[in-house]
Amino acid sequence: MSDIKKKSVLLIGGGGVGAIAALNLELGGLATVTVVLRSNFNAVNDKGYQIDSCDHGVVKNWKPSHVLNSVPNITTERLPPYDYIILTTKNCPDVPPSVASLVGPALPASNTHTVLVLIQNGLNIEKPFLASHPNTLVLSGVSLIGSAEPEHGVVVQEDKDRLLIGAFENPNISDEVKKTKAEEFVHIYGAGGKTDVKHSQNVEYDRWRKLVYNACLNPICAITGLDTGRIRLADGGVEGLVRPAMREIVEAAKKKGVDLGGDEVVDWMIEVDALELYLQPSMLMDVNKGNFIEFENLLGEPLREGQAIGVPMPTVQVLYQLAKAIQWRTKEKRGLVDIPKKKKAGE
Repeated sequence: MSDIKKKSVLLIGGGGVGAIAALNLELGGLATVTVVLRSNFNAVNDKGYQIDSCDHGVVKNWKPSHVLNSVPNITTERLPPYDYIILTTKNCPDVPPSVASLVGPALPASNTHTVLVLIQNGLNIEKPFLASHPNTLVLSGVSLIGSAEPEHGVVVQEDKDRLLIGAFENPNISDEVKKTKAEEFVHIYGAGGKTDVKHSQNVEYDRWRKLVYNACLNPICAITGLDTGRIRLADGGVEGLVRPAMREIVEAAKKKGVDLGGDEVVDWMIEVDALELYLQPSMLMDVNKGNFIEFENLLGEPLREGQAIGVPMPTVQVLYQLAKAIQWRTKEKRGLVDIPKKKKAGE
């Protein structure tokens, strides 16, 4: 395998999902991975990742080929363009920096070589890049993994890595190129044999289907503070909150021409996690950690898409406004909003 020219990969965001992605890519021997880290940079740079994985077993002190604490500027540093740039960061368009500006130093606006892979949740996440990088091929990565980083550099993967890869629509790039590059990435990512990665030709279906879970159970658990098991046990949790929200997402998708299968997919998503796992979805974990939540692409975009075609979405609307208020609270704690000074009684 030493005579094979490895693909150069820049992976931005090495948390629970990103660390396993980097491990899969390097394990296959077809990629050299540079990971850009922020809060966990010191831990990983000093001692590597400590990984407990259902796919890989216990892996101690593992590092990708290169670890950086900022996105390299390939122009000023005179670096060749990367073959792939993968984003596995949280996507919060209401909190700067934007994803397009984050990746900008490594991806010139005129790029035609580098393929951008968005292993991120939500709807319409490709649109900022279609505007800023019109000739860049952008691949959709819908990840169905159960992986978290409970402390810096420590990754626990409890559910197998399943990844759907397909090309977002771009009128400037031919269908043949989209298919070829998507299949190439699937081959590179899956070469180690430890992951279930597939090429998908229906990106819109993949993303709407995952939203049945992510636009409903994810924020409901975050707002109530209940995990996926307890929300099913709570009085009215499923019938009063989860099921109505999921049905609204399914109906919005159907009116957009994406048939998710009605109540069958709702029932499946409600029960996809065994009750006794008492799983904390990512948004609940972010609230508990005091982190920003990625609600705009999970709730805001499907809500706006549904409303634009006349689909009533009252439950999703309320979830969206509650999530926006939670985000505002976090912004206040971090000094990103100004509020009037508190008055004393009688003033």
